Amino acid sequence: MCGFAGLLLGNGTTHEYGDILESMSSVIAYRGPDDRGHEWLGPCGLAHRRLSVIDLSSAGHQPMHNEDSTVWIAYNGEVYNFRELRKDFGLDDKYTFRSLTDTEVLLHLYEELGNGFLDHLNGMYALAIWDMKENRLILARDPFGIKPLFYMEHDGNFWFASEIKSLLQAPGFNREPSPEALYHYLSCDYIPDTLTPFKGIHELAPGKTIEVRPGRGIISEKSIFEMEYVIDPSIDENVAVEESARLLRAAVERQLISDVPVGVMLSGGLDSSALSVLMARIRGNGEFHTFSLAFEDASYDESWAAEIVARSIGSDHHCIRVTPEKVASLLPGYLAHIDEPYADGSAIPTWLLAGEASNFVTVLLSGEGGDEVFAGYDTHTALKVRNWYRNTVPGFLRNSVIKPIVHMLPVSHKKLSFEFKAKRFTEGAELDVPESHFFWRAVLSDDAKAEVLSKGFPADDFPPSDSYFRQIYSRCRADEDLNRILCIDSSCHLPHDLMIKNDRMTMAHSVEARVPFTDMELFRFMAKVPVNCKLPGLRKKQILRKAMKGLLPDRILKKKKIGLEMPYSSWFRNDLMELSRDILSGSSTLDSGLLSTDGIETLWNEHQKMKHDHGRALWGLLNYMLWYDMYISSDDYISYINRPERRQPD
Repeated sequence: MCGFAGLLLGNGTTHEYGDILESMSSVIAYRGPDDRGHEWLGPCGLAHRRLSVIDLSSAGHQPMHNEDSTVWIAYNGEVYNFRELRKDFGLDDKYTFRSLTDTEVLLHLYEELGNGFLDHLNGMYALAIWDMKENRLILARDPFGIKPLFYMEHDGNFWFASEIKSLLQAPGFNREPSPEALYHYLSCDYIPDTLTPFKGIHELAPGKTIEVRPGRGIISEKSIFEMEYVIDPSIDENVAVEESARLLRAAVERQLISDVPVGVMLSGGLDSSALSVLMARIRGNGEFHTFSLAFEDASYDESWAAEIVARSIGSDHHCIRVTPEKVASLLPGYLAHIDEPYADGSAIPTWLLAGEASNFVTVLLSGEGGDEVFAGYDTHTALKVRNWYRNTVPGFLRNSVIKPIVHMLPVSHKKLSFEFKAKRFTEGAELDVPESHFFWRAVLSDDAKAEVLSKGFPADDFPPSDSYFRQIYSRCRADEDLNRILCIDSSCHLPHDLMIKNDRMTMAHSVEARVPFTDMELFRFMAKVPVNCKLPGLRKKQILRKAMKGLLPDRILKKKKIGLEMPYSSWFRNDLMELSRDILSGSSTLDSGLLSTDGIETLWNEHQKMKHDHGRALWGLLNYMLWYDMYISSDDYISYINRPERRQPD
């Protein structure tokens, strides 16, 4: 796990850009405190920061080259089947290996197969390959977007990096906010697709590879992986349970390969609990560290469940308490490691957990992806209930009686309250499947956004925010609606929301987060499982629950999903009220012509009076303003960047 940056010259000389390459690398030093390197290879400059996880020796130094120094790689990630690839393709018979790293396997596999080597990788990665013989740069990113990769064309040159802040070091780059990114951010609390908050900077889409030529820019883009859901009717529940259990165990075993200590983010939910117990079974003991989070609000707290699992396996367990005071102390600094406005309420708790974990481990297993593979979200059961509701209850009764009654329910700030679910369901049930799925997740509707955006904001220039869900739904190769919305979750919500938090908040503390539920073999199998096995009735994650029966305590198997989030809706009315009000009314964003002071004031007042729960919207606006003040109005983000000392391997 590392970070890299580079540029491909189409204009200028290496002498002019030598110092720039180093500064692009230095601002992401926390991604790799163990080693650093940079090389100029004709028109291509590559810089790398290494977090040593496999083969801690200097043989893993990057950028890494082949025997005759004609092919170079800068790589961030872990490909877990690298040993099998080395053997299956007979690489030892054809190449001289100098290390035990997966990096060198990828380097020689590229020499063997060209771009086709990407089809064989099982893991998380973003990489840059400079092929001097072909005079081309190859950039690629894993199918689930676990590892980040950004790029831009500026001043006649092509720039790329693991994080946006590296690109901001480009001389003469004018940092301008993207109105389109803001427009969709207000609906999602994250920026979807390949957009970034800066005009001119793009994110490489998950599962894509591009080829770049000096002076010509991007000449081609190809897909590495397409999510296909082709049902195998021979798979029944017993087969699904047995095979998924085998594949998940194999995924965990692969992802335990490490020359540094490995721990688990143990939330107390089913996914992280499954990883913890499987790790204990594979190792034969629970002699590893697990980490959980605790909240004072019981509706947000799962620490009790994490304690049960930790005791059952005998792990060395750590519980980190999340308080309003700790959250306030991290504003706005945590955003300096994201580079984007980002309002997922799990980010700051993950920062706190990773900070504690960094004292004990270098690698953490994370349960992200379990809901997308095993059908674990409330939106998945809502789809089934929606179909029954629309077919059984007449439209006039739904809209003239039920909906008005539901909207009379008093506002609750509890996590996933009945009031929240009922209002979301009765409104969303009237929409088509992808729009209904989006409505469950949407923060502000397009009409509501019009109230908080300035009068001159060019909203008509952009597609509706739900178009991202509709496009994925339409092109998904699945016949069943459940699989189509799982495809939406895996293609949009997982990479553009959850993986941002998972990568940036852990790497800020030089910790690698691994996600076994995104294992390619597991995903491909579950994509073939009939939907009546995945979601029988309204029983979410039925296959995983049965696979873990006898391994996890019954109380964990029967526990309802809570999910990691902060109770900022109630904090806005209490502990964080003054701080939040100051930020929302004092940001330079309000003078930018992007946001409306009156619209934000209306949201604030309605929230304070408990007329509506605008907690997510206000948290999103607050984070956008903090980002704007740090990145657009100033260079303050630089002062918040973690500066780790270089660590020497034992």
